[in-house]
Amino acid sequence: MADSFGPMRDEADDGVDRIGAAVGATAKEPIRVLVVDDHALFRRGLEIVLAHEEDIEVIGEAADGAEAVDKAADLLPDIVLMDVRMPKRGGIEACTSIKEVAPSAKIIMLTISDEEADLYDAIKAGATGYLLKEISTDEVATAIRAVADGQSQISPSMASKLLTEFKSMIQRTDERRLVPAPRLTDRELEVLKLVATGMNNRDIAKELFISENTVKNHVRNILEKLQLHSRMEAVVYAMREKILEIR
Repeated sequence: MADSFGPMRDEADDGVDRIGAAVGATAKEPIRVLVVDDHALFRRGLEIVLAHEEDIEVIGEAADGAEAVDKAADLLPDIVLMDVRMPKRGGIEACTSIKEVAPSAKIIMLTISDEEADLYDAIKAGATGYLLKEISTDEVATAIRAVADGQSQISPSMASKLLTEFKSMIQRTDERRLVPAPRLTDRELEVLKLVATGMNNRDIAKELFISENTVKNHVRNILEKLQLHSRMEAVVYAMREKILEIR
């Protein structure tokens, strides 16, 4: 895999070309990924698949959560792609430690576990994505890019379980307590509702007839007001505090 991209044009002012190439190389750094799974063949398969992605680089691998923490501290990856169930130390338990030793790393759980409890625990531990291993190899690369760009990723079937569980929690609550909700604007509430359905920024922009950059600004403002760190946490908070009604 090439370490950087070449000049955009073959014939131009040499000085401009050299500056442009240098800036391009800096701006186009690949997304650095640490792969964590207790199955060596699965790790190798992911490495082979991701090796074909010019903007993604697998910088290391680990066979369990304990090794993942050590590797994350040494390599400081952008993305940690990690299984949930592993020997010695599981992925969810390792999440918190990884966030401590590599605060900028974003964690995507890639697992066969479709248990709601694992999903909730992963979110609480700091995971930004939760994907089932049934997804295609192309979707893995797409998810890595999305999470690196600040989005959250969750398999549709797990998103459905998440919303269903919060609906049940609301229905089981006998008394409706008043919670001082953050003052979100009407537009921010619209965006939050669409985020809760699993829509990405591009689809939200089309739905509301606004630019994608405007959507990003609204999402950032929502997270700041709710004092949260990811879109997924914002949805969990909104459901728990009854900011959103699920019918």
